[in-house]
Amino acid sequence: MMMGWNNGGWGAGEWLAMSLMMVIFWGAVVALGVWLVRSTRAMPTTLKPGEMTEGAQRLLAERFARGEIDKAEFTRSRALLRTSPAKETSR
Repeated sequence: MMMGWNNGGWGAGEWLAMSLMMVIFWGAVVALGVWLVRSTRAMPTTLKPGEMTEGAQRLLAERFARGEIDKAEFTRSRALLRTSPAKETSR
């Protein structure tokens, strides 16, 4: 008989510590995943307004080419993108 080994079983403290470590581990995994997704999808802040419009127009053309939007939606959205932000009224 080995003394101090609690007959091979775990006590409440060990189970609590292991459960807490698993929660911390999985929380870190989820946080890392969220951080990776957000960092890869972030909008670059160094673009000028005209460059952002070009990217939006390119994305709009891609959506139209894939058939996600019809010609009317494409034309309307393209016209909105081509108007300068200064001409639009704030909501």
